[in-house]
Amino acid sequence: MSRNLNKKCASDPHSQASGSGVNARTKCSACRHFYCDPKILPCLHTFCAECIQQLEQFSIQGKTAETLPEESYLRDQPSVTILCPVCDSEVDLPLAGVQGLTTDHLAVSEVFLESLLNEDCELVCDLCSEGTAEKRCDVCCVNLCEFCCQAHRRQKKTASHTTVRLQDLNGSSRIVKPIMCLMHPAEEVRLFCETCDRPVCRDCVVTGHRDHACDYAANVIHKHGDSVRELLKNVQPHVGVLERALSDIESVQQSVEVRADAVAEEVRVFAEGYIKAIEKHRDGLLNQLEELRVQKRNQLHLQRVQLEQILSDVKTGVDFTERLLTSGSDLEILMAKGVAVSRLKRLLEVGYNPHPAVDDGVHFLPQERAAQSGGFEVFGVIHTRAVEPAKCAISGEGFQVGRQGHPSEFTVICKDSAGEQMAKGGETVRISIVHKEKKDCVTKPAVQDNNDGTYRVSYTPQEAGTYTVWVCVTGQHIQGSPFVLVVRSKVRKHRGVFHCCTFCSSGGQKEARCGCGGTMPGGYQGCGHGHKGHPGKPHWSCCGNLTEVSECSGAITGTNSSRSLFRTVAL
Repeated sequence: MSRNLNKKCASDPHSQASGSGVNARTKCSACRHFYCDPKILPCLHTFCAECIQQLEQFSIQGKTAETLPEESYLRDQPSVTILCPVCDSEVDLPLAGVQGLTTDHLAVSEVFLESLLNEDCELVCDLCSEGTAEKRCDVCCVNLCEFCCQAHRRQKKTASHTTVRLQDLNGSSRIVKPIMCLMHPAEEVRLFCETCDRPVCRDCVVTGHRDHACDYAANVIHKHGDSVRELLKNVQPHVGVLERALSDIESVQQSVEVRADAVAEEVRVFAEGYIKAIEKHRDGLLNQLEELRVQKRNQLHLQRVQLEQILSDVKTGVDFTERLLTSGSDLEILMAKGVAVSRLKRLLEVGYNPHPAVDDGVHFLPQERAAQSGGFEVFGVIHTRAVEPAKCAISGEGFQVGRQGHPSEFTVICKDSAGEQMAKGGETVRISIVHKEKKDCVTKPAVQDNNDGTYRVSYTPQEAGTYTVWVCVTGQHIQGSPFVLVVRSKVRKHRGVFHCCTFCSSGGQKEARCGCGGTMPGGYQGCGHGHKGHPGKPHWSCCGNLTEVSECSGAITGTNSSRSLFRTVAL
């Protein structure tokens, strides 16, 4: 069959298959022409045989034609794999090549019907292949020219066949054409070999399928058609499932697009609001910084003017007095003495601060949380207070007295130049505790930032003796550093009782005493709730220490009477 499918077209074949009214099932997806010798790939997509041959080879697998006769030259030919132009599936061509693929006779019929509708195409006679086909034999299913049609009626075998004018077939839904055998082109395929599961002609039955179960196609179609229909019935539900899945995917994709657009708008609104809040906070910080600059500048300017005036007065007094003493006569000195002395005394009484009234302590803390701006939480504050190591102090007994093997602690309080406690932490506090006699005996302290300007220092000395404690803030010693720490080796135990007051613990005895030094009216020598000297908390009767787990710090004051002490301890 030629490229024009046995028809003569007045125009180019491309135009014949590109019209808007052309049936899409009659066009090849590769060349966009009418099908010419259409072949079905294993993926069930149909292409012209020539188009398949022009496809680029994908791979060659080492397969041999074991199912072909030994004398066939195709036995040594490798199998070729190509890609379907429509679905990109890997398709293995049969060992016989493109011609071994199944012909799509439905496509051939549809191309024929489409050709009948095309006025520019003239069908060629199927018998002589020269004249223009005008009629069709319904029995033989061939197109005939006028000459062949008359010869067809004159033959005894075909004289009874009915012929129909091709123009009368325009309304037909399908026209059946005879399917000729590839092995025996003169024979029509009418039989089906059950053994080989393939259609055959009469010659095929005689030559290659003699002992096989062969029957006419009309007799076996019901069995094979039912199996195909059953398989189709099982596959068809997947069409609906896949279509619904694709519909759901499309719906979700649209929802994703809508949702993404909405979230993007939210992000933009948030970002714009956040940027405005940050810009507002920035402007506020810059205004605060400018006000601070002006304030410090004015204070320094005022102090400079005052000091310049005082300096001028002092220089005037010094110059005048020096000139008087060096150049004046005795009488002149005595005459001006009163004025000079009075002025110098007044200059000595003038008070002034030799240090700058303000410092350059201006810091930006980007990590510190600031107040909300425009409903957004922002960070970054201007900090003007700087720690002054010389003003820092220590509280607690742990930096002076310690006990071997027992934990001790003290607190470092950071202050600014005005002596005010810092309100935040973050300063660099370094503590060093070294034995004075044993330089290799170093106690490692732990420093905890309380984030309120104070730092808790804890340590546990392992040896008794005298230690040197260095306390540095921002690399400088604080006030009083280094300190002397005395670590004792023994723990002095309490000899009294841990009570609320002497009156309660002694049962109201007047002679019972307490280490806190408190007394009560009525001759009571010990302490009582709410009376003079009572610490207001439970304490030890022997030394008055308020901590239950602690070392005894002394004996009962006022007397060494063993009776009073005994009674207190016993009670």
